[in-house]
Amino acid sequence: MSDRVGAAAQRDHLQRLRDRLATEDRLLVAFSGGADSALLAAVAHDVLGDRAVAVTAISESLPRREREAAVAFTRRHRIPHFEVHTDELSRSEYVANTSNRCFHCKTALFDALVPVQELTGARIAIATNLDDLGDHRPGQAAARLRGAVFPLVDANLTKADVRAISRDLGLSTADKPAAACLSSRVAYGDPVTPELLHRIEAAEDVLHRYGFADCRVRAHADGHLARVELPAADFDRALAVRDELAAALRSAGFTFVTVDLAPLRSGSMNVLLPLLPTRRAAVS
Repeated sequence: MSDRVGAAAQRDHLQRLRDRLATEDRLLVAFSGGADSALLAAVAHDVLGDRAVAVTAISESLPRREREAAVAFTRRHRIPHFEVHTDELSRSEYVANTSNRCFHCKTALFDALVPVQELTGARIAIATNLDDLGDHRPGQAAARLRGAVFPLVDANLTKADVRAISRDLGLSTADKPAAACLSSRVAYGDPVTPELLHRIEAAEDVLHRYGFADCRVRAHADGHLARVELPAADFDRALAVRDELAAALRSAGFTFVTVDLAPLRSGSMNVLLPLLPTRRAAVS
């Protein structure tokens, strides 16, 4: 009985999302290739056809593997898709990596999409879900200021709902690990630079080659320290190859390599936010 109730609930959730999307004329879906944006892009295309277009922001903060996965997904599902190159790393406010870094990132995306919006009259859709609303996400504020819409929130979908509906639809992203931008790996207050982002990407590529699909390499101490986050179930396996991992991450440019004894968790850098004023005062 519970399985049937669960399936009925997911069908209801999907229908709510479809009904919400049907109220739009044209949409530009901000598409990173993750589970949330993949579901939104797929359902929007199913409802609106070619009036729903996926758009991916390209910069040094997007891992190459995520860009390739985004292109492959849209081709597989025949979703119209294009890329825009954003300039957030040319913005001093973004490079400074304060608590509102994501605000400047989203602003760069919206600025890049202005010509497309003016030409098509489309609104921008952001794949925020209900669970995201309780986290520190200044990019959402930038999106609201620019009139973006949040269809997953309007349909009352949680992350679990997104994954369940994606499984029902047969989307390959249903169980894809979350993958935030590379800049989220840099400790607040340390500057974001292309060189550091490339080193973080190279370090995470090493972990992927060793079979750690769900991982983060967090950079601290102005990029000298790599703090590796893994699910607790992967700790023993990482310990078994610790010498190889340490050598590979040092080759990527890190002086010190650590594995966090706490399991991987999204947004773990946010624990530093209360310390930012103290740090700035100390520096001054």
